Amino acid sequence: MILDGNQRGGARDLAIHLMKPENEHIELHEIRGFMADTIMGALREAEAICRGTKCVRHLYSLSLSPPETANVPVSAFEDAVQRIEEKLGLAGHPRVIVFHEKNGRRHAHCIWSRINVGTMTAVRMSHDRRKLADISRQLYLEHGWKMPEGLIDPDLRNPFNFDRKEWFQAKRAGKDPRDIKNALQQCWAASDSGPAFRSALEARGYWLAQGDRRAVVAIDINGEIYAVARWIGLKTRDVVSRTNDIVSLPSVAEVRGHVSRLVREKMAGFVDSVTEEFIRAAQALESQRIALVEQQRKARRELHATQEIRAIHEGRQRAKRFRKGILGLWDRVTGKQAEIRKENELATAASARRDNTERHALISAQLLERKHLQGEIAEERRAHVRQLAQLYREIGVPSRDVAPAESSQPKRRRRHRHSWN
Repeated sequence: MILDGNQRGGARDLAIHLMKPENEHIELHEIRGFMADTIMGALREAEAICRGTKCVRHLYSLSLSPPETANVPVSAFEDAVQRIEEKLGLAGHPRVIVFHEKNGRRHAHCIWSRINVGTMTAVRMSHDRRKLADISRQLYLEHGWKMPEGLIDPDLRNPFNFDRKEWFQAKRAGKDPRDIKNALQQCWAASDSGPAFRSALEARGYWLAQGDRRAVVAIDINGEIYAVARWIGLKTRDVVSRTNDIVSLPSVAEVRGHVSRLVREKMAGFVDSVTEEFIRAAQALESQRIALVEQQRKARRELHATQEIRAIHEGRQRAKRFRKGILGLWDRVTGKQAEIRKENELATAASARRDNTERHALISAQLLERKHLQGEIAEERRAHVRQLAQLYREIGVPSRDVAPAESSQPKRRRRHRHSWN
C-alpha cells in the first residue's frame, strides 16, 4: 500500500480534517495512550504535552492507501502500522487510527505523538520517507499486489510530474495538469514540422502564439497561456527550431481574440446543452449515492446494535457459570473457578473474532456495492468528457489546412467539478 507520512502540528485542524463529512464512512478504530476518547480530545492532549518541549511539529500523520481493487482486512492495516512505528522509532507512543471510505475505496490514517513523555523529547524522523518506501515495497510483495513503477525505481515514476507553478496554473484553468501535459507532449511527438504541430494543437483546442518571454506559447479556449517548451520538457531553442519562423506567429492578444470568436460562434449553446444534460444525470446519480450511503450506515448501526445485545447476553451467560456462596468458595479452593474463568476468556476472544469477521464481511460487501455505483458515475463523466472533447475539437476545424485524417488525434479531456468528483 502507498504510505504517505509527514510531521506536523495543528492538532485541531488535523482532527477536523479526519472527521470531514465529505468521507462517506468514518470509523474511529483505535485510541491508544491518551486519556481522551475522541479524536479531537486525543490530539489536543498531545498538543498540551508538547508545550513542555520546544517541538513545534509534535505529531506524525500517516495515510495508508491500499490498491483500489484490493480487499484489505483490518488486520493488514494493523500489521502495517505496527511495522511502521517500529521502523520510525514510535513504538509504544500514543496513537489514533481512523478509517475513511469514499467512492468505494477504503484507506486509513494513523497519527502518533512524537513526544517521549519520559524524556520530554521528540523522536527524530530522519529519512522517514525512505523507510516508508521500504515497508511499502515489502507490503506489495507480501500481498501480491501490482507494485507501482515509481516504487520499484525512482527513475520509473509517472513522467507527468509538475512543479508548483504548473499545477496551480492548470487548476486556475479548471483542468487536470496531466491532461494538459499529455496533450502538448502527444501533439509534439505526432508532428515533424511546425505546421503539423500547429494543426495537431488546434485539433486539441490549443493555438500557438508568440509569447513575450518564452518565445512560443500555447493558448487554450479559456485564454490560459502555457509555455510550450516547459510543458513538453524541451529547450526553447528546440521548439523554436521546429516552428521555423517565430515572427510569423500571431501575438497572444490576436490568438485570444480569435479563440473568443470561435467559442462564441460555435460552442456556447452546445456546451451549455451538454452540461445541462450532464448535471441532470449527475443529480440522479448523486441521489442514488446519498441513498446508498445512508442505507450502508443504517446496516452498520444495526449490526453494531445486534453485536452489543449479543455481547451482553453472552456475558451474562458466562457470568452464570460462577457459583455463589459456599459452592463458589469451594470452586475457588478446588481451582474450578480458575478453569471457568479461563474458558470464559477464550469464549470472549472467540466472540470478538466472530464480531470482527462479521464487520469486515459487511464492509467488504458495501465497498463492492459502492464501487459499482462509482463505475456508473465514472462512465457518465467519461461520456460527458467525450462529448465536450468533440465540441472543443470542432473549434480548430475552420483554421486548419490539414487532411481529415488528423481527426484521429487523441481527444483532450476537460474536467468539470461536481459534488461526487
